[in-house]
Amino acid sequence: MTPQEPANSHSCAGLSIGDARGLRIAVVTSCYHSEICAALQQGARDSFVDAGGQSDSLMHVSSPGAFELVVVSAALVARADIDAVVALGCVLTGETSHDRFICDAVAQGLTDLSLRAVKPVAFGLLTCLTMEQARARAGGNKGNKGSEAMRAAIAAARTIQAIRAGASSSRSCCVGARQ
Repeated sequence: MTPQEPANSHSCAGLSIGDARGLRIAVVTSCYHSEICAALQQGARDSFVDAGGQSDSLMHVSSPGAFELVVVSAALVARADIDAVVALGCVLTGETSHDRFICDAVAQGLTDLSLRAVKPVAFGLLTCLTMEQARARAGGNKGNKGSEAMRAAIAAARTIQAIRAGASSSRSCCVGARQ
């Protein structure tokens, strides 16, 4: 917090959990590396509920793999009753460069989708060298990237709602975060 910011403002550096009450968010989870993806999904769910979201306002959808996260997310973004999408998956580096093509395509696809829809599509795709690195980022000593993606989706959804409502405040990216 800088000296010019009010005491109750929020910083993007420590992205706080926003208020998920009333939001309907879809979580799309890849079926590959199910142990990792299940932990990411649980982290996303826990963050949604911790932020005041109701369990029945959280939709869970499976994706065959990471590459398909984009098209499944597109179907969800098109729904008027969905405020944001969280895409979760895990791609591990292999013997070929296949992983780079998948990760680049998913990152670009989710970005394009979010921009076209003007609806948050949070990137929760782990892009790790090893299974140990993935475990560390799916609830291990590096946190839970599913939880981080959910917090980002909530904050972005609330910010977009505030902009659409004509908010004139210059608050940080965490508009609507609990105080």
